[in-house]
Amino acid sequence: MSEHETLCVSNAYLKKFYLNEHFQQLPQHVKEELKIMCVLFTEDVGGILEIYFDEDGFLQYKTSCRENDFYYDEIGSVLKIKQYQNEKRDILEAVETYYRILFLGEGL
Repeated sequence: MSEHETLCVSNAYLKKFYLNEHFQQLPQHVKEELKIMCVLFTEDVGGILEIYFDEDGFLQYKTSCRENDFYYDEIGSVLKIKQYQNEKRDILEAVETYYRILFLGEGL
């Protein structure tokens, strides 16, 4: 399995949001938007959402839930991710660009 860099995680079970400390330099409004997006996701469908960068610098979304969590909406999770990818396209693409330039050294 290849290594990846986690951007943020929201956990419905612990009622917590985590933003990777490597991304504290993102503009405040971007950090707030990520938090709102992730927390609303886990409030709507349950479980855990991890947003991370793959080896090419593109955002990937991983959802999971506890065993026997009958409240977790697996189909809803896929639909919600697609919704966010469309509605938040500009901010998500900007975060990908930020990562590729500062962390992968592209364009330098």
